[in-house]
Amino acid sequence: MQIRRLDSRAAGFDRDLDALLAWQPDAADDVLARVNDILAAVRARGDAALLELTARFDEIEAKSVAELEMPAERLARAHASIDAEARDALELAAARIRAYAERQKLESWRYIEADGTLLGQQVSPLDRVGLYVPGGKAAYPSSVLMNAIPAVVAGVPELIMVVPTPRGAVDELVLAAAQIAGVHRVFTIGGAQAVAALAYGTETVPAVDKIVGPGNIYVATAKRLVYGTVGIDMVAGPSEILVICDGKTDPDWIAMDLFSQAEHDEDAQAILLSPDGDFLDRVEASIARLLEAMPRRAIIEQSLGARGALVEVADLDEAAEIANRIAPEHLELSLDDAENFARSIRHAGAIFLGRHTAEAIGDYCAGPNHVLPTSRTARFSSPLGVYDFQKRTSLIGCSPAGADALGRVASTLAQGEGLVAHARSAEFRVDKTGS
Repeated sequence: MQIRRLDSRAAGFDRDLDALLAWQPDAADDVLARVNDILAAVRARGDAALLELTARFDEIEAKSVAELEMPAERLARAHASIDAEARDALELAAARIRAYAERQKLESWRYIEADGTLLGQQVSPLDRVGLYVPGGKAAYPSSVLMNAIPAVVAGVPELIMVVPTPRGAVDELVLAAAQIAGVHRVFTIGGAQAVAALAYGTETVPAVDKIVGPGNIYVATAKRLVYGTVGIDMVAGPSEILVICDGKTDPDWIAMDLFSQAEHDEDAQAILLSPDGDFLDRVEASIARLLEAMPRRAIIEQSLGARGALVEVADLDEAAEIANRIAPEHLELSLDDAENFARSIRHAGAIFLGRHTAEAIGDYCAGPNHVLPTSRTARFSSPLGVYDFQKRTSLIGCSPAGADALGRVASTLAQGEGLVAHARSAEFRVDKTGS
């Protein structure tokens, strides 16, 4: 397998880097058409459409959508029945995620101005949130924890989880994670039809205010199309890792870190930046040797061959500049003084500090959320957090003196915009006996 080698000092480097980073997230026309049809069907026919689509795509026959809801006792049974080591791992990860999330909570605030006018911000949780969880071949209990726990910490009173169970295949770890995270209701439906049910509501599935969680191209396309009717977390692209290394880390560690994201799917991206060309050679040799034992070797090979790169840079300062240009989902700083170096990074979903911090720790149990901006959206987006499940409402309460002073200002500005009713509304509250 050949992995691309780039040199920042070579002619055409900027063009080559742009080509490497290019990613087109839009769905093909046939996918878009099918998803639109599914959304329209569920919106128009509710439960009946859900039953038909679940039978067609997941081969599950049910007489009512109520049959597709898992009772709370089923989640408790899954939690009790899984391997003790797995249960302990889920519990520990959940505790760490919850502890981190607790520090993110926004609080309401207000202050009173000298004339008695009140200004402030009232923070409240969303009423109901939908969580999409992949099912079948892809089962991610860690995704349940990462998406559900911040919502629960935010105070969301109702969390609805949807998870497909094709041909009845149920993942016990996913159900156990839902029990641990505090999910309130679980429906065994998936695909674009599940997104539609959460967005529009049916006779049985309640409509939510926001939909979070990963899914395939049909799920991602459906989330994009229902945005506006409901909020969404993001439309995520392929997983990414960028490693900056000074050449002093074991090359096997770095090679495996690149594999850890490349094994997600063929479109995932793994890039290494280093000022040490000999170190890049050693990492390339490690890649060739370690790849042999990887169960997902074919996926890793295709990912690294198509979108991976080993890049030689002039120095670490240039590496920071390139990292900010890439704005990666995951950024490993395998350096001596990683904490100080991180201050030069403006754009990254998550930064992993030092040689002993594998990105995989962040995927499961470090505490910060693993739902991160991809495809360079870290330039303007942030990781999923408690704040994504809270709303901020402005508070304005004028005292008589405030109504007088601010009313005069508002009237002047409103008249300048030609909005007479605005001006009159403010003027009615102005003290006519004053100067």
